[in-house]
Amino acid sequence: MKRAIYIFLFIFLGILLGFVFHIVLELLSIELLVRNFDRYSLGLSWEQWFSIHTVASVVLFFVGMWIGYIQGKKWWNVIYVEKKRPIGPQV
Repeated sequence: MKRAIYIFLFIFLGILLGFVFHIVLELLSIELLVRNFDRYSLGLSWEQWFSIHTVASVVLFFVGMWIGYIQGKKWWNVIYVEKKRPIGPQV
């Protein structure tokens, strides 16, 4: 049960980091689009940019979840199976 909670929390962390990455990416792209749409739109309309936003949201959600799962399994193994401590004195 402890392992499942540990991995679930890493998945949650991955999702949160995915959202943070999405927010930063979106803020930068919206700033450029609002500043000079003709130059930075890459020939796409606002509707197409909204579609890109929707797809990117879903992709980043699942990528964050996948990375969180992989990291959760890795660090569970390092800390609880191999008994290594990444920071501090080794006991």
